[in-house]
Amino acid sequence: MENRKIRVGITHGDINGVGYEVILKTFSDPTMLELCTPVVYGSPKVAAYHRKAMEIQTSFSIVNSAEEVQDGRVNVVNCIEEELKVELTKPTPEAGKAALAALERALADYREGLFDVLVTAPINKHTIQSDAFHFPGHTEYIEERVGEGQKALMILLKGDFRVALVTGHVPVRDIAGELTKELIMEKMEIFYRSLKKDFGIDNPRIAVFSLNPHAGDNGLLGTEEQEVIIPAMKEMIARGVQCFGPYPADGFMGSGNYTHFDGILAMYHDQGLAPFKALAMDEGV
Repeated sequence: MENRKIRVGITHGDINGVGYEVILKTFSDPTMLELCTPVVYGSPKVAAYHRKAMEIQTSFSIVNSAEEVQDGRVNVVNCIEEELKVELTKPTPEAGKAALAALERALADYREGLFDVLVTAPINKHTIQSDAFHFPGHTEYIEERVGEGQKALMILLKGDFRVALVTGHVPVRDIAGELTKELIMEKMEIFYRSLKKDFGIDNPRIAVFSLNPHAGDNGLLGTEEQEVIIPAMKEMIARGVQCFGPYPADGFMGSGNYTHFDGILAMYHDQGLAPFKALAMDEGV
């Protein structure tokens, strides 16, 4: 295992969607294989179908398991026995089943240490639902399968601009009820650890968004700041985490204030993702 390139497991996602197009176009540039070794979990036949349909030249090798993977080539692990019908852009139960089969196989191999990091092509969140999958998305599914009790955190980044979310795929009307001091502390702790360990920042500075307009205007526009967010921040500061705020979310990005922090903790999905995608749409990860 020593001196080998980083191995990237890639699940093919929905076979009627954009997954194979993105995977094949990404590795049509041979220099990509100098950076990493892709292990695609999916179906060689479906990959070949997409390749022909889009006239992409990317070649790949078919392997029976991740143990046979070789550096310097695109490896496709066949996860599906039966013949699959590709119906581009159409949601079908068959496509949902194929997406789940790839995901299950990849996570089993990840637990065995057969690759280093997992990238997931998009699934259709409706067709993938089954007895084995009843989650709002990839994040929650992976958290349960390999998290060993640890919680997941959604982080979006472009260079040193990083945004994390306290609540993820939650209906807007439920957000305030879901926000607790404990949840904010839990997510901030994961974010802090990740900034140190994954990004190599010794003493990360985290900006925290308020939930309400004008940070609640001293209780005039909501009390979550005083009752939930600030107490959570005070406790984390006592533990040595440098967190600042809570800042009103409306002017924070436009003023350029975000450039002074290593990470921004937003309270809910669109609060963090709308400005992030406006600033980093094509380069964001």
